[in-house]
This record gives sequence, C-alpha cells and structure tokens, in this order.
Amino acid sequence: MDGADELRVYWQPGCTSCLPTRELLRSHGVPFVSINVLEDPQALAQLRALGVRAVPVIAHGGRFVLGQDLAEVARFVGIAHEHRRLPPAELVARLEALLERARRLVALIPAQRLGDTLPGRPRRHADLAFHVGMIVQALLDAARGGVLEFEYFERRAPAGADDPAALAAGLARRRDALADWWRRSPPSSDALLRTYYGERPLHEVLERSAWHVAQHLRQLDFIVAEVLAVPEAPRLQPAELAGLPLPRDVWDPEIRFA
Repeated sequence: MDGADELRVYWQPGCTSCLPTRELLRSHGVPFVSINVLEDPQALAQLRALGVRAVPVIAHGGRFVLGQDLAEVARFVGIAHEHRRLPPAELVARLEALLERARRLVALIPAQRLGDTLPGRPRRHADLAFHVGMIVQALLDAARGGVLEFEYFERRAPAGADDPAALAAGLARRRDALADWWRRSPPSSDALLRTYYGERPLHEVLERSAWHVAQHLRQLDFIVAEVLAVPEAPRLQPAELAGLPLPRDVWDPEIRFA
C-alpha cells in the first residue's frame, strides 16, 4: 500500500486499546502504517481533519474507525474476530477484585517515585493509578444517565490526591461505588450507554471497562515489581485476568524501560 491506499493506525504508548488493535492486525498479516501521535508532528492535524481526537484510529483514505471495539476494527479491514463475553455479574465481580488489587499495588509505590513518567509518554505513575479509578467512574456516570466522554481518560491525579494513601483510597471508593451500584439496581445488559464512540450496550461497556482496568493493572504490576523492585509486591496471577480479551503483551514493543 502507499499514499491513499495505506491503512494507517494512529496510537500512543501505553494506550490499552492501541496495543490490541495493532496486535490484531499483525496477527492477520494486515499491513499498516504505525503512527505514534506523540512523535509524529503531523498526526494530530491528520486526526483533526478526520474529525476525531481519541486514539486508536484506523484510517484508510477518508474513512476511519475508532479502535475501542476490535469487532469494528475487524469489519473495517475485512478480517474475522469473535469472542464470548463474560456475564455482566461476573464482569462486575472481576472489576471489584481488580480495583482491590490495584489499591493494594498503588499503596506499595514509594511516594518519591509517583512522579516518575512512563517511557515515551508524559504520564506519571500517579496519573496511571488515578486513571484506573477514572475508568470505573466513567462507567458509573454513564450508567446513571451521563455520557462516557474521552475527557475522563485525560484526567490527571490532582494535587493532594497524588500520594500512595490518597490514590489507594480513591480506588477503594470506586470499588465500593461499583458494588453499591450493581447491588442496588443492576440494569439490563442491553441498556444503551452514551459514550464518545457512540451508544453502546451496557454489557459491552462493562467488558471494555473490565479489560481496560485489567491491562493498566498489568502495567502497574510490572512497574511495582520490576521497575521499582518493591520486594513485598504480590504478583498478578493469570486467574485474575481469565476470560478478559486482553492483548498478549503488557507494553507496546516500542516501549523500553531503562
């Protein structure tokens, strides 16, 4: 492919949707041009021309699809992709457990290392931990009649809430709010939620929230145990992730930790 015939994938390091999108295309031998929006000075202008601001974006000429749903990506490029979702109640239980695991991990990060940034992306360890909570907050707000806006995922840990204890407490609050929402009035899995990528069934958004949290938890697990080498850090186990449509890798192949 070249010129107008190129399939382009716009992505950024550490993005949980970007990694599986590129893995899916590579696994099917689909050629594409990989565009890191944080490094390519023309990328953001190209996205604005398409009328989008979130990544990943898979574009071909003037046509594009967002990469939040791999089934849509597969249809866009003409490949097969199927998977079976866990039941909604199990996804909620999994999310609660993952949030509790994240809370325990974040509490182990030395306060002086929360300002460290991820390779290739201006996201601090504190922001990554805060982001995990925002994934669930966005789900809850949409389930209560709001809109799951992309802006939720751009929020950074505010001053005063960027220490280990405060971040861990925030994750505990989201865990408890999730449990309370589901216990009080579990909605129909077919209920439609408004999101920045269109109206979506609750079951789909619930699964996406669960694996979104799980992938970032894999990253936090790696940071705490391997980058920071915290000796008492309990490692994430495969059973905690079973049944979630996660990418094979924890990090994009371009990411290198010193």
